[in-house]
Amino acid sequence: MFTATLIAAPDRADLSQTMIEALRNAWGGGDAEWLAGGLAAEFPLPDLQQNQWEVWESLQAEGFDLVVQPTDARRKRMLLADMDSTMIQQECIDELADAAGVGPRVADITARAMNGELDFEGALLERVGLLRGLDAAVIDNVLAERITLMPGGPVLLATMKANGAYAALVSGGFTAFTTAIAAKLGFDEHRANTLIVEDGKLTGDVTRPILGREAKVSALEQITARLGLSSADVIAVGDGANDLGMLGLAGTGVALHAKPSVQAKCGVRVNHGDLTALLYVQGYRAEQFVTP
Repeated sequence: MFTATLIAAPDRADLSQTMIEALRNAWGGGDAEWLAGGLAAEFPLPDLQQNQWEVWESLQAEGFDLVVQPTDARRKRMLLADMDSTMIQQECIDELADAAGVGPRVADITARAMNGELDFEGALLERVGLLRGLDAAVIDNVLAERITLMPGGPVLLATMKANGAYAALVSGGFTAFTTAIAAKLGFDEHRANTLIVEDGKLTGDVTRPILGREAKVSALEQITARLGLSSADVIAVGDGANDLGMLGLAGTGVALHAKPSVQAKCGVRVNHGDLTALLYVQGYRAEQFVTP
């Protein structure tokens, strides 16, 4: 059995009974259930539909997300999340670069790297090199003044943890940021790259080994092994090319507002919903959400 979940943008909440029933009837699905009025609904399916992605594209154009997945074991026991443009709305290195006066140059490299056009490690070192000499105190200023949480993140973490899930933040960014974000959201652990600081200034380098795509896969494997879980127990979320490994390995890999090259390789794509979409995908109803 499979489950089809429809999700609307939170600021619109315009999912209608008519739309749900039309799709259910066209696909021969079972009784539809609301997960949140106007926001999310689901219905069972006996089989995958050949026109799934054509329907997905049509719904995308109307501002709705559609996820079709196996019904069994949808609710996961571990959350593995990217940070930049996933749990927060910014790319930390771009914000540091802007403060250092090299914002446009670094932002261009970031966009190309996240779309898979550049080698992640080389792109990271090139961008960090442009930060050489920046006062390390700028990091705290950026955290306080420029970094904002992705909508739905606090509820996602609080709800999954209240239901016994483990949460790990794994970023190709920097520990100076993951430390703060992990603590703020309630992650159980975090992994990222460490900026090297000497005499209060960034040296333009990071400690080795560099955490990139393979390190995120290793994190999933290591943490699940330690907890006695399997990759099938994990819901992973990210937006960049360096997230594809962990998204592909996880039981449910969610491309959240992701780059086109990433979406093309993921079966679960969320472009209109916020992070609470990950709860609807797991079958949680809005009344089961936990607000921290």
